[in-house]
Amino acid sequence: MEILVLFGVLFLLLAVGVPVAFALFGAALATFWVADIPLIVAVQRMAAGISVFTLMAIPFFIFAGDLMYRAGIAERLVRVADAAFGRVQGGLGLVNVGASMMFGAVSGSAIASASAIGSSMIPLMDEKGYDRDYSTNVTVTAAIVGLLIPPSHNMIIYAAASGIGVSIGDLFLAGVIPGLLTGFMLMGTAWLVARRRNLPRGHFPGWRAFLRAAFYAIPGLMTAIIIMGGILSGIFTPTESSAIAVVYTILVGSLVYRSLGLRGTWEAAQQSVRTAAMVLFIVAAATAFGFALALLEVPAGLGSLITTISDNPLMTLLVINIMLLMLGTFMDMAPLIVITTPIFLPVAMASGVDPVHFGIIVMLNLGIGLVTPPVGAVLFVGSAVSKMPISQMVRTIWPFYLTLIAALILVTYVPQLSLWLPGAF
Repeated sequence: MEILVLFGVLFLLLAVGVPVAFALFGAALATFWVADIPLIVAVQRMAAGISVFTLMAIPFFIFAGDLMYRAGIAERLVRVADAAFGRVQGGLGLVNVGASMMFGAVSGSAIASASAIGSSMIPLMDEKGYDRDYSTNVTVTAAIVGLLIPPSHNMIIYAAASGIGVSIGDLFLAGVIPGLLTGFMLMGTAWLVARRRNLPRGHFPGWRAFLRAAFYAIPGLMTAIIIMGGILSGIFTPTESSAIAVVYTILVGSLVYRSLGLRGTWEAAQQSVRTAAMVLFIVAAATAFGFALALLEVPAGLGSLITTISDNPLMTLLVINIMLLMLGTFMDMAPLIVITTPIFLPVAMASGVDPVHFGIIVMLNLGIGLVTPPVGAVLFVGSAVSKMPISQMVRTIWPFYLTLIAALILVTYVPQLSLWLPGAF
């Protein structure tokens, strides 16, 4: 009875358009009321869910990403990628992916990447004669790479949700090779689609222009190096690194690039507070919902169901991937990480999957959900930036979507792609 109430209320609230966080909290409250559990427990679980020191990194990384966008770092990264790939047929598609990879290395947010790179690239690609659906689809799918290339605040949420002390530093390292692999696969797809559509070819501006663009982009790219270098050397923790990233970005934007003033910093702070509040409220509500799931023994039951289907580790991962892909089509990434990690991680570990490797599987899997209707947050951002209806975008997105699925299969079944770098360090 309680399980029916939990999921019935959740789906009903989502169906009538209630925001995800309130739907999760409402479902948890209804379940506690039916089960005769004091409703104050739901509030206590919410407070406990965000009373985690590592989660303090989330608002700082969000703030740093917004500052980078306002400081014009995205535009400088576009210039570097354009100098490197612009001469290839459909080269601006490759530029788009390359810029997203570099911006992901300093922002760690798919939505920020889609907004920052899309705002620069989509008008430029329009001007050069590219199809609007092509430029938008490249933008939204390439933005997913930012979830894998460190730093990524979603990895911090996963580490907190795991409950077993998964190392954030190891997760950051584990995402590097899968992120690069996914980015290069999307580049290949962008090139093939461009050839089939006979899209324009750019020209190489010369090594002088390339080196100049790279030189101006280095201060921005140093953010990722400082973060990872500090964490790996033990100079500071991931949480401290997020604060250092903010300070460094302000210094670079105001003193080096001279494009970030007090007004821009204040606007970034305001926007980051709103975004961080939404993310953390979603995490808190998902924690209450997850507590209700655990109380009703849903994780244990689902784990038993998966092992009943097959005790083969390969099949177990396939079933988990399918479930995560399905869930990602109608719920945002942060709550899904909090809810599904305690359910699927024990099952995956029982099949011999390393928790760091599983974290990268979850990141890419739920990232694909961000570009999958009906609740694809990155799709909505791409649609807003390009002013193209989502229904028109998804008609031609399938080559890029299949590429992301292929990358997910490789990341899932070749664990060394994720584990080699953490092992090396």
